[in-house]
Amino acid sequence: MPEHPQLDVIAVGAHPDDVEIACGGTLASLVKQGYRVGIIDLTDGEPTPGSPGPEHRLEEARQAAAILGVEVRVTLDLPNRRLFDTFEARVALAKEFRKYRPRLILGFGEKTPHASPDHWQAMQITDAAVFYSRLTKWDAHFDLLPVHTVPAQLYYTLALQSLELPPSAGHFVVDISDCLEKKLEAVRCYASQFPPAKGATLERVRAIAMHCGAAAGYAAGELFMSPRTIGTKDPVKMLFGY
Repeated sequence: MPEHPQLDVIAVGAHPDDVEIACGGTLASLVKQGYRVGIIDLTDGEPTPGSPGPEHRLEEARQAAAILGVEVRVTLDLPNRRLFDTFEARVALAKEFRKYRPRLILGFGEKTPHASPDHWQAMQITDAAVFYSRLTKWDAHFDLLPVHTVPAQLYYTLALQSLELPPSAGHFVVDISDCLEKKLEAVRCYASQFPPAKGATLERVRAIAMHCGAAAGYAAGELFMSPRTIGTKDPVKMLFGY
C-alpha cells in the first residue's frame, strides 16, 4: 500500500488560517460528503505579533483542521514574510502533490493588496507545483516519487474588502449554509491572530460568506474561480445535480 493516503482535495495556503478563512466551509462540506481532504500550509506563519511561537500557531492549525475534519495537514519549511516563487518552493509543494495524489487543488487566485505579499507568491508556487507534479524525466528532483497529474484546479479568494469579482474564466459559489458555523469555529482557533480586539474581522468573514451565498441563492457560500472556462455536456445535470 502507498505510504501516503490518496486525497480527493488539497487546499494550499501561505499561512495557517488562510485556507480556513477562504474556503473552510467548502472543506467541511466536502468532508461531510465523504471526500478525503488535506491542507498544505507553505509556511508556519511565524513570526507574527500575537503568537508566542511556532508551536502555538501549529497547535491552532491542528485544532482548526480537526474541526473541519481534514485528514492530513502539512506545514512546509518555507519562510513566512519572505516567501518567494523559487524553484525550491515549487519542488517542495510538487512533492506533496505526488505523495497525496489529489484530484482537485484549491489555492490563491489573486493578489491581496494591503495584506501579505506571501499570498501572491503562494499562487504562483501552487500553479507551478501543479505543473511540476506531472513532469517526467526529472525524478532526482522529486525523491523518485511517481509523477501525478492533477486533474482539476480552482482558485479561492481572500478578498474581505471588495465586492468585485476577481478576474477569471469562470466563477461559481459553493453552498456552505450548513457549514458556516464550523468554518467560523475553525477560524476562531487562531486566537493569536484574532483576539477580541479583532472581532470585526470574524464578522467580516461571516458577512462575505452571506453575501456570496445570497448571490447564488444560498444562506452562505464561498466564491471560487476557474482558470479555464467552465463547460459541460449536460447543462441539466450541471444545474440540478441529476
